Amino acid sequence: MPDDAADRHVQRWRNHWIDVPFDDEVEAAIYRIQLIAGRLTDYKAEAAARVGLELAEYATLHTLMIRETPGRASPSRLAEDMGISPAGMTGRLAKLEQAGYVQRVPGGTDRRRLDVEVTRSGADLWRRAMDLRGQREEEMAAALSRRELAALNRMLKRMLARLDVPESDGPAE
Repeated sequence: MPDDAADRHVQRWRNHWIDVPFDDEVEAAIYRIQLIAGRLTDYKAEAAARVGLELAEYATLHTLMIRETPGRASPSRLAEDMGISPAGMTGRLAKLEQAGYVQRVPGGTDRRRLDVEVTRSGADLWRRAMDLRGQREEEMAAALSRRELAALNRMLKRMLARLDVPESDGPAE
């Protein structure tokens, strides 16, 4: 197999940083993971743009749609889930509401509180973006056989377990 960007990266380090100890295999693996993560972000941005959304708007709809209560949340909980400020969330929700992709609805038992709910057109738009994103992800995964993909998943799972990251702390996108 020909050299890839990670091989070239490791070689540059090897040539320029002789006095810096590092493991070539670890460096190459981490670099490849970073490149793949970047490409996945590009795929999300591309899918969002193709349906007429900015990446932040897509991320907001996505976070709403994958909750335990799909399509509905309080703005403060949504902001917390996404790791952004309540003020930042207010701006995002205003744009999505103006476009007709979300609406404010009375919140649960406390009628003074307002939740945000994805509208039918918002859910349809999210699904179209997810289909586009999914196609790109399937193309990427097609480089591996089903057996190789299962092995990769087992290895990545072991790496994540070592990090001891609770499921709720993982990325929402």
